[in-house]
Parts: sequence; structure tokens; C-alpha cells
Amino acid sequence: MTNDLAIVYEHPLWFEPLFAALDTRGISYVKIPMAELSFDPADRKPPARVIFNRLAMSSILRTGDHGIFSAMAAFEHWEQCGATLINGATALGFDASKARQLAKLSALGVDFPTTQIVHRHDQIARAAAEIGFPLLIKANIGGAGAGIVRYDDAAALDAAIAAQSVPRSVDGVLLVQSLASPRGGTITRIETLAGRYLYGISATSSGDNFDLCPADACIAQPGRSVVQMTKVEPSSEHIAAAERIVAACDIDVGGVEMMIDDATGKALFYDVNALSNFVANPLEVLGWDPHERLVDYLETRIEARNSA
Repeated sequence: MTNDLAIVYEHPLWFEPLFAALDTRGISYVKIPMAELSFDPADRKPPARVIFNRLAMSSILRTGDHGIFSAMAAFEHWEQCGATLINGATALGFDASKARQLAKLSALGVDFPTTQIVHRHDQIARAAAEIGFPLLIKANIGGAGAGIVRYDDAAALDAAIAAQSVPRSVDGVLLVQSLASPRGGTITRIETLAGRYLYGISATSSGDNFDLCPADACIAQPGRSVVQMTKVEPSSEHIAAAERIVAACDIDVGGVEMMIDDATGKALFYDVNALSNFVANPLEVLGWDPHERLVDYLETRIEARNSA
């Protein structure tokens, strides 16, 4: 095991700013694209002393082989072989399951939209009747707003069920969830690094656009709805909740999304994301580049591992 750092990733563009920051700092690393990821469980030598998971759940939209599940097994194996994993197997397990995320929020006493978890399409109508309309059907594994559809009444949902056009998740799990209206059409993403608050941004989008990814590569996608990103300072209460969530999910680098429900004024947390691409145009939006702090953190983890 000679490499200090390996980065496991899938998207070909999202991590160019990270790679550039590492190059500028003179930190050596190896790239492991998800398409090339495989491992021998008898091999006790991880690819690096520190391994950084940068896999996106939206990879299911770009590849049909669903390498997320293989990566989860690889991460657990490498952890057992002594490597330091950043956003390792536990974090990936939460990232890949909205149902597990909500169960953890419940255990932490954090509010979230009313939800029923189902795994059969014949359970959807019953769950919807309990929750009421309008509502959302969400794929358990989505990413970039994929697998989320709004239904305004039972007739529309029944027709979709009959036509088998309701969302599907690669793991067969669905969420039937009440539709909360974010105050001002705005959600807040609280970014964390090393389990602590890094920065907050608000995202505002018109209509039922559930893809609020703030990164350059997302914003540049053809046909994507315009999403307005603004620096915000969340309340200390919301920051504390986000830090408790990422700690409970073993997420070293990630974001937590929340909204203020316009009907009740209650803060609702609804998404936990172990992938932070960081906001586009960070110098303009934030006044500083979070990649510099991320590289500082990676250096610290490498030094700690090498001195162990």
C-alpha cells in the first residue's frame, strides 16, 4: 500500500476543481473511476492509505450497472484492511437510502415530511390515502431530483399505478411523502466538513424542479431549469441539527437539505447527501473557495494516517 490518497468517483467533470486543488498543493493521488472499480476480497492491500468516496447517487442516470452497491462492499473491505475511508461504507449506505435517512432523522428527533415507506406498487394507494394529496412519490435511490413525481389527486395516482408509470427505484423501495411547500420557494442546503458547519446556501427554483444541485457541472446541463443560489447563514438550531445528522450517518463531507414549511412554519429536513460538489462560482457566492478547506482536511487525514 504505497499511495497516500485514492479518490473513487464516477462523474467525469464534477471533481476537476478538486483534482486541480490537489495538484496545486502538490498532493499525490490516484483516481479510481467507478466503472473500473473491482476488488479481490482475499487481497488485504487497499489501493491507498486514505480513500475518499465521491460517488453520486445520480450515477444511476448515467450508467446501468449500478456500481454503488459494489462500491459499498469495496469500502467495507478496505476499511477492514486498515485503510482510512472518508465517507466510507456507512456514509454511502445512508446516502443510498432515503428511507434510512428518514429513519435516522426520526431517531434524532428531527422533523421531516410525513412519509410512508413501501416496496410494492399495490401498497402505494393505501399509503397515499393515509397521507393525503398533493403528495410525492420518490425513488429511494435517486439523485439530481430523479425519481420524484408529484400527484395532486387519487385519480392521477391511480392512473399512474395502472399504467406502471410511477417512479421506480433500483432497490425496489419507494417513499410516499406529503408535499410540503417551502417558504418563498426556497430550500436551504447546509454544507459540512469534518462533521462541522462549512457554509449554507439557499436554492430557489420555479415549478416542481427537484434538481437543486448547486455545482458547476449541474448548472451547465442543457435544458436544466435555472436555480438561483444565494449564500445564507442558517440558524444555530438548524446548524446543530445538520451536524448531529451527519455525525449519526458517519458522513465526513456532505450536505443536509431543509425547508421551512410555509403552512406550519416548521423546519423540515428531507435529504442527507454524502456528496458535496460545492456551489458554483464560490468566490462570487461565498467569497472563498471551499475546495481549499477540503484539501486542508484531506492533508490532515493523510498525515494522521501516516503517523498512526
